Amino acid sequence: MSVGTTSAPGAAPPAGDLTGLGIDPDDLPDGLVVADENGRVICFNAAARRIAAVTAEDVLGQRLDKALPLEDLEGRRWWQLTDPYGGLAIRVGQPERNLLLPGGREVLVCARYVRAEPTGPVRRVVVSIRDTEARRRTERSHAELIATVAHELRSPLTSVKGFTATLLAKWSRFTDDQKRLMLETVDADADRVTRLIAELLDISRIDSGRLEVRRQPVDMGAAVGRHIQAYVAAGQPADRFLLRIEQPLPALWADPDKIDQVLSNLIENAVRHGEGTVTIDVTPAASPREGEDTGTSVTVSDEGAGIPEESMNRVFTRFWRGSKRGGTGLGLYIVKGIVEAHGGAITVGRAPGGGAEFRFTLPVSAPAYLS
Repeated sequence: MSVGTTSAPGAAPPAGDLTGLGIDPDDLPDGLVVADENGRVICFNAAARRIAAVTAEDVLGQRLDKALPLEDLEGRRWWQLTDPYGGLAIRVGQPERNLLLPGGREVLVCARYVRAEPTGPVRRVVVSIRDTEARRRTERSHAELIATVAHELRSPLTSVKGFTATLLAKWSRFTDDQKRLMLETVDADADRVTRLIAELLDISRIDSGRLEVRRQPVDMGAAVGRHIQAYVAAGQPADRFLLRIEQPLPALWADPDKIDQVLSNLIENAVRHGEGTVTIDVTPAASPREGEDTGTSVTVSDEGAGIPEESMNRVFTRFWRGSKRGGTGLGLYIVKGIVEAHGGAITVGRAPGGGAEFRFTLPVSAPAYLS
């Protein structure tokens, strides 16, 4: 349905004529409602019908205030307050604000008054409607992030404050071993705060598309081996880990620090939340064309209970936790952001042994815009 007037063949479409531009109002992502000079609805696109839960037959040709009954947050009828057809002749529209549909559903609404002359009568009222759910999700995500950060910071900072205050007040009463123990605890808690701040910075860069990838040659097999050696040195049994490398691996250019961050998170999850042997497979990522390798794949799997099927689509979202064993729930979200910043992809599934299986693939060379 045309929102504006029709134009002569070969002529440029008039302003506001979406069909003349080859655009169907039903293709617009936001709700669009248009009323003519008499206040009758001539366009109520698909998005608006979905948001208002009406059909085209219910609204086309109806008065605007009946087809789209809106109230402000104080329960006043919005069309009576704004009076688009009888208000001030210099008014050009209404700014976006939160309004309520029948049933209490909240939407974002703005209106534009189209006049033939600057102070002439209104020829069209063009209304834009947007669902607030996306904004609410963003607000909830921000609130959850703030709450998580506050919770994660409170514990180490309380410990740091307690031990430092005790040492300052009663330094001479403690033995050297007691002082060392308290200072080691303060040092570990400071590391926790530093890691949390680093995670928050990573999330900020991922969300804004500013995560920098500084590429160097990376030996993926050696990188995985270093992580395993660190766990063994920390007391994990050597037979807890199985590293399998399929040679030859293609040359890989990636950010070594960020790849270490990915490996550290995935292996730590397998050690902490999984059971049995932690298996890490490093293999070439085969191309559909025989004999050609396009990248390197790393698969980390364990033999634990695995991830429930209904949770797999949430694994890489913020604040997802596979268990109640601590953590911010931000690690896998950051891992996904790092892998995708390299032009790669990461998936989660069930391992042959029944546990969780994470697999990420990095291309041999990334697209030019990521280099």
